[in-house]
Amino acid sequence: MEITAGLVKELRERTGAGMMECKKALTENNGDIDVAAEWLRKQGLAKADKKASRVAAEGRVVAAQDGGKAVLVEINSETDFVAKDENFLKFADEVAKTALNSGANDIETLKSAKTSYGPTVEEARAWLVSKVGENVQVRRVVRIDSANNVAAYVHGGRIGVLVELKGGDADLARGIAMHVAAMNPPHNKASDVPADFIAKEKEIELAKMSEKDKAKPAEILEKIIGGKIAKIVNENTLYGQPYVLNTDQTVEAAVKAAGGDVIGFQRLVVGEGIEKVVEDYAAEVAKAMQV
Repeated sequence: MEITAGLVKELRERTGAGMMECKKALTENNGDIDVAAEWLRKQGLAKADKKASRVAAEGRVVAAQDGGKAVLVEINSETDFVAKDENFLKFADEVAKTALNSGANDIETLKSAKTSYGPTVEEARAWLVSKVGENVQVRRVVRIDSANNVAAYVHGGRIGVLVELKGGDADLARGIAMHVAAMNPPHNKASDVPADFIAKEKEIELAKMSEKDKAKPAEILEKIIGGKIAKIVNENTLYGQPYVLNTDQTVEAAVKAAGGDVIGFQRLVVGEGIEKVVEDYAAEVAKAMQV
């Protein structure tokens, strides 16, 4: 069967593969476009499998939102160079939209969800690997579905935050999301701080005190320790921190002044928790020259 330019173009539009790859696929499969598309997918998956064990700790956090429905997705690559590649960026945006529209709240569900142009997220990921030549992984997804004010904020493509705010308004919700991105509070409110954390901090503060202070009456000693613990709790909670958009007041004061209440937040940072491989390129070159 003659492999026409129109047939190649149709296969390219369907799969997103390069012109030469599409022509080869059609040639290998006697011009059958359906079989050729499947053949291309299998080739892409094979390439992706070979690279799957390589550490991917760079990448981007992307967001998608529709009213009170919002998602964050972390997508990793091996290098920051690929994380800025046009193909990677288009894939990342498509995955975020797919996560939002499919209702997926875990990675396995998201991987099997269909993208707007046909393939599943996993199939599209495999194709991206074959294009950019690096391991690419869809690592994490978090979402909020709420009737409250919801903000999705991404800073520099590397830090993403979702905030759910009851009351207040959309601008305040976004401001709180910006604060969480900048200050990374471990907890929302004082009531969310684990009791064992507070007990440990009391133990540490007591150990740091002088013998003279330790000899003070129990009620005074308790007030001293209590003040120190209150300061530590404030530093470790969203509500206790000075609001980055108005440091004259705490986040709690800003929220309450607007008649609001922060229900919760989620924060993703690219590559957190992944052990990066440090390459010694000088040693690698020197070794190669000795061969």
